[in-house]
Amino acid sequence: MSLSKPKVLIIVANLGTPDAPTAPAVRAFLKQFLSDQRVIEIPKFLWAIILNLFVLPFRPKRVAEAYAQVWSNDSPMREILLQQVAQTQQTLEHSNTNFDLSIVPAMTYGQPSIDAILKDAETQQFDHIILFPLFPQYSATSTAPLFDALAKWLLKQRNIPGLSLIRDYYQHPLYIQALANSVRDYQQLHGQPTKLLMSFHGIPQPYADKGDPYADRCRITAAKVAQALGLSDEQWAISFQSRFGKQEWVKPYTDQILKEWAEQGIQSVQVLSPAFSADCLETLEELAIQNAELFLNSGGQQYAYIPALNSRSDHIDLLAHLLEAQLDALKSQLQA
Repeated sequence: MSLSKPKVLIIVANLGTPDAPTAPAVRAFLKQFLSDQRVIEIPKFLWAIILNLFVLPFRPKRVAEAYAQVWSNDSPMREILLQQVAQTQQTLEHSNTNFDLSIVPAMTYGQPSIDAILKDAETQQFDHIILFPLFPQYSATSTAPLFDALAKWLLKQRNIPGLSLIRDYYQHPLYIQALANSVRDYQQLHGQPTKLLMSFHGIPQPYADKGDPYADRCRITAAKVAQALGLSDEQWAISFQSRFGKQEWVKPYTDQILKEWAEQGIQSVQVLSPAFSADCLETLEELAIQNAELFLNSGGQQYAYIPALNSRSDHIDLLAHLLEAQLDALKSQLQA
């Protein structure tokens, strides 16, 4: 009698996106996203009043207009996630024929929903689940909600599968190499700027003060990329973008540093955003459009956004390598 192959589910997940670049779709997305207390730590009752009376009635229209500028057949983040999953599965299947592998895309908020994928897993009887959040730098605001979803699902399971969680990979050599390669490839075509700015999505400063390691991980990533590129301290800087609300966020702020550089006479800037594994609204609209206008209107001459790693072959190699390590560990367990 032949033994069946172990069934392994790999969930490759990103943050999320609306279903359409319309105000109703954006409102539904923002309501789910901004209702998560991992994201907004204001007391729940007070935040419900602010969200429903001051945020959701006004912000969706403005955000939908921004999405419309970057939307193609679908949301960029979702399109890229589907490409990443397909290419990673193709890579892994060749070297892991001893497993019955299922690799699926998921979003914390929006579709495809992490909750729906876990619900479907109940009927599949997987022997092992690997959860892979595509956030290079761990944060309680991004990575942790995916772990929360898995933990909530586990509470309802009688036959719990084996579990592996990839926390982050902010200084993995292949990640740093892929980022450095993306800069070199871009500059080979477009030249080298006076300054390279590495802009990361921000978090509120109180979150960092309470122990969220995200900002420190971003600084380590940026320093390692600068080292890989052989940049001097004067040739690069780190900043944080996408502030929301009135509280202090981790500094320096991307928009402020770009304005200061332009006013100081710095003529050319290229911006890289290492926290994003896929281009999305925050890179394609905020960085590539809004901040370009800010820099140029403040006196700068040349501004360019260097695309995220997306489906670059070296990025897929990194994702596959990280998953191979989990599968190798699983092989060892099964053979023990």
